[in-house]
Amino acid sequence: MDIYTIIFLALAVFIFLRLRSVLGQRTGNERPPFDRTAARNALGGAQDKNVVTMPGKVIDQAPLAPTAEPAPPSDRWKGLTEPGTALAQGLDAIVDKDSTFDPRHFISGARGAYEMIVLAFANGDRRALRDLLSSEVYDSFDAAIKEREKYEQKTETRFVSIDKAELVGAELRDRTAQLTIRFVSQMISATRDKSGNIVDGSADTVADITDIWTFARDITSRDPNWKLVGTGSAN
Repeated sequence: MDIYTIIFLALAVFIFLRLRSVLGQRTGNERPPFDRTAARNALGGAQDKNVVTMPGKVIDQAPLAPTAEPAPPSDRWKGLTEPGTALAQGLDAIVDKDSTFDPRHFISGARGAYEMIVLAFANGDRRALRDLLSSEVYDSFDAAIKEREKYEQKTETRFVSIDKAELVGAELRDRTAQLTIRFVSQMISATRDKSGNIVDGSADTVADITDIWTFARDITSRDPNWKLVGTGSAN
């Protein structure tokens, strides 16, 4: 063995020992491996049963966190309705058949769905609407979009605020839960013809809008999504 081989072997052993001393020992203070799934879940971006946050999604029902004791009947729907009302009875009927149902979580998701549906309709975004609406409501929205397209009209809508999303109805029909929400919002909306002239609404005026929408879901289905099944307006 020549002198160069001995030098290279000695150098290799030295490097190995240095690397081991720096990288190969555990002190007990190391950071745990980064868990991407857990991080996304913590941010609400990877749960299958979460609120509406992205175009094309629908209202999902997140399961309730387990509690040590159920809330007393008098406090069960505190902040939503009074005990003994038709709304409270409807909520009771739904949660008795679906223990994961959380109306407060639903209202949060419905606010997002309301804005998404209004904007998708204004933009003629049929793909987003198809995921959010029942087939009957979709056909109605689609007919209105086709009418605008026929006359080469475009609608511009912008939300100023959603001031209230209030649960006003709850009902269980066989396997289908239906929830009705009153939305109070402010928005600016104008429809223009092909020349850019406003034919409906205003590009400057903030309008006070009250919509009453009903969402439904088959509670026996594994699909957690709610869809819009009825629309009305108090304006």
